[in-house]
Amino acid sequence: QVQLVESGGGLVQAGGSLRLSCAASGRDFNRTLMGWFRQAPGKEREFVAATSWSGRQASYVDSVKGRFTISRDNDKNMVYLEMNNLKPGDTAVYYCAADLRSTGNTYSPKYWGQGTQVTVSL
Repeated sequence: QVQLVESGGGLVQAGGSLRLSCAASGRDFNRTLMGWFRQAPGKEREFVAATSWSGRQASYVDSVKGRFTISRDNDKNMVYLEMNNLKPGDTAVYYCAADLRSTGNTYSPKYWGQGTQVTVSL
């Protein structure tokens, strides 16, 4: 059974940092794209970041470029999202996603985690 378990969310002041982690299990994800999405209250879920299977290539939504960094450790089956200079607009539930397929200007994952809440206060 595939499982993606996120951790690391919480409450932080604007300008602060958080590091999200995602533990993947149930199959080998080492040759697949993995990434993060988020959903803010009243909004649709949106793509945040994706990493290639090697970790050497990454893509980001424009709003987080220069502030967020995605990485992965294939030996540990982990994916991370380092978030710096957080803004209130980053407040959302963040979802780990695995086995992403490119669909035009975004990605469609095959697997989702349950999500972790990130709240950024003024």
